[in-house]
Amino acid sequence: MEENNKEQKTEVQNTESKASQNPGASSEQKQSTDNREQKGGFRRRRSPAGQGGRRGRKPIARSKPEFAEQVVDLRRVVRVMGGGKRFRFRATLIIGDKKGRVGVGMGKGADVQQAIEKAKNRAKKALIKVEMDKGTIPHEVTAKYSAAKVIIKPAKEGNGLVAGGPVRVVLSLAGVKDATAKCLGRTSNKVTNALATIEALKQLKPAKNRKQDVGNRNQDKTENKTKEEAILKS
Repeated sequence: MEENNKEQKTEVQNTESKASQNPGASSEQKQSTDNREQKGGFRRRRSPAGQGGRRGRKPIARSKPEFAEQVVDLRRVVRVMGGGKRFRFRATLIIGDKKGRVGVGMGKGADVQQAIEKAKNRAKKALIKVEMDKGTIPHEVTAKYSAAKVIIKPAKEGNGLVAGGPVRVVLSLAGVKDATAKCLGRTSNKVTNALATIEALKQLKPAKNRKQDVGNRNQDKTENKTKEEAILKS
């Protein structure tokens, strides 16, 4: 106990001697700390705008992705093998640039991220070009894929996209803003409904070609009528 008390006394004497040797420095330090405490603590030095840090680093310019994507279906699948069961993941992904291009892809992997990456690569390979007319489709289309059946009709500007489930996702990522769609099939499988929507969009034709086809059909009808009338008269 006595030794500890002696050590404490010697430390106090040393600090007092240092303060007596430099009285100005200790007073300045106290004043600076008091002023900083009054202002609200210590503050970091901020770099000027546009320099990106103290060392003048430029901010990283991140480019926007080319396609928007959305996972429609994610399931765990099982494969029975000789050594036992093997579990994997299956992902169904829809991508589109909202400017007329859309695609659906499926992928399997050991984990979710690997399955999504495979589905994304396959969807890029299966992109299709959708014919549009002022934010809607040129004409009505119907398509069937497996047990799924989808009908899509054009709508006026401002009507909006009236659809649900994967059909709505496909149309919105394709860039269709005004349309009405309905699933006529009995199945609720998201994969088949999405693929049926893709098949329906493949049938779309430009408005000019559509008018020409309608005109040709009318001409054929009139020609057939004239032939039938000529046969009846004879």
